[in-house]
Amino acid sequence: MSPDITLGVSSYSFHQRLSTGAMDIFDVIDWIAASDAEHLELAVLSDDADSPIPSIGWDADRLDRVRAAAEAAGVTLSNLAVGARFWSPEGEDVPAAIARVTAYVDVASRLGIARMRHDVAAHPGLPGDDTPMFEAALPVIVAASKQIAQYAATRGITTSLENHGFFVQAAERVRRIVLGVDEPNFKTTLDVGNFVCVDEDPAAVVPQNLPYAMIVHLKDFYIRGTDPGEGWFRSRGGKYLRGAIVGNGDLDLVSVARSLREAGYSGYASIEFEGAEDCLLGIERGLANARRLLAAS
Repeated sequence: MSPDITLGVSSYSFHQRLSTGAMDIFDVIDWIAASDAEHLELAVLSDDADSPIPSIGWDADRLDRVRAAAEAAGVTLSNLAVGARFWSPEGEDVPAAIARVTAYVDVASRLGIARMRHDVAAHPGLPGDDTPMFEAALPVIVAASKQIAQYAATRGITTSLENHGFFVQAAERVRRIVLGVDEPNFKTTLDVGNFVCVDEDPAAVVPQNLPYAMIVHLKDFYIRGTDPGEGWFRSRGGKYLRGAIVGNGDLDLVSVARSLREAGYSGYASIEFEGAEDCLLGIERGLANARRLLAAS
């Protein structure tokens, strides 16, 4: 693997255990420290005080304990990922949404994290061509993201949006937002797997968005043309998808890994496991497969 790519894990990969209380954030930090992962992303699950991942509902002392635990374990906290929406068909309170995300910028700063991903729109799941809606939403999304990026710059933090949620999941829509915001500290969290949710080929579109990547998510899916039964969801075009261990699914991750090398990508890459297998098994095997793929690229 290229020494310029630092491989780690998103805390969302531990969702099976975090959601049941079988693990907490300190257990996750210890697991990362004992593994060969090199960093940990924090994916916020809710704003509540009882959220298993640090949130705006946590007090300063709890946030400080997480930062201290990570530092003591030698685990780099690389990114804070939060949901957000500045536009939906029903309308949004944009100033309130901006204020909430800027509060998360302060949480990231307190945790010593220099990167943050925030979503930008609801996932309406509407049928048909939503291009007119996207054109109407684009100025609102750009203005809100720009304001947050400018605030984050005062904290030394780079912000980003992910190809996440059908409405802004396509590669070109992500680029249009990044280019529209036009701030040096606003980029994209590039999830190599999420493109298939809108029926785009990661091998073709990952290279298009790599120049704008703040961090890369390595993910895999099983893809089927007919209904395989329970546990699958539909792509926008109607294909059946299910999360897989990185390297075990149907995505051409060999080509994706080669694109990372050819683009000279330097920075963090994270396993994001969403499969049906035990999450610790999925993460462990995903890390091993990712190292093999990146080394062979």
